[in-house]
Amino acid sequence: MFSLFHNLDLPSFSTLFNEINTDMGNGQIWVVLVSACLMLAVHAVAVLGIAGAFHAIDNVMTRRRIYGASFLSYFIAILLVIAIHLCEIIVWAYICVALKVFPTNPQTFYFAGEMYTTVGYGDYKLAEQWRILPIIISFSGIFAVSMSGAALYTMMGALLGHTGQNQNPKSGSGF
Repeated sequence: MFSLFHNLDLPSFSTLFNEINTDMGNGQIWVVLVSACLMLAVHAVAVLGIAGAFHAIDNVMTRRRIYGASFLSYFIAILLVIAIHLCEIIVWAYICVALKVFPTNPQTFYFAGEMYTTVGYGDYKLAEQWRILPIIISFSGIFAVSMSGAALYTMMGALLGHTGQNQNPKSGSGF
């Protein structure tokens, strides 16, 4: 297998990175990358807070044998997670508006939503300096949805009683 790549003239990582950075020609993209990282950190804290609150409510309700309230709290947790994702799409839209990626605000919102959810339905013409923007937005959406899915999965496991006696439902190992 090594011989397959041995004859190729592959650039070093630093050369490749420098070429891509030069091709983008846009220092603002680093602000976008930092924004994406901060948004994911805030998302993680918010989802952990929602999951923690759910588990606390679920424990109290289970001890009191009030089972319907746990289902209601799970439903509220789902709504809060959806709201967080919608807020993140709006934040991405504002970032794109501030960077003047598109001429109209609705077009910017639809672009942010499609990239965040990785639907990719629209046919958006981006300036060369913004070609990497869909990749950044879609990666943030993929990771955010993954975090949300994992949290909702552990909440569902606790709700349905699938967690074992020695398992902590907050540990994420609800198998």
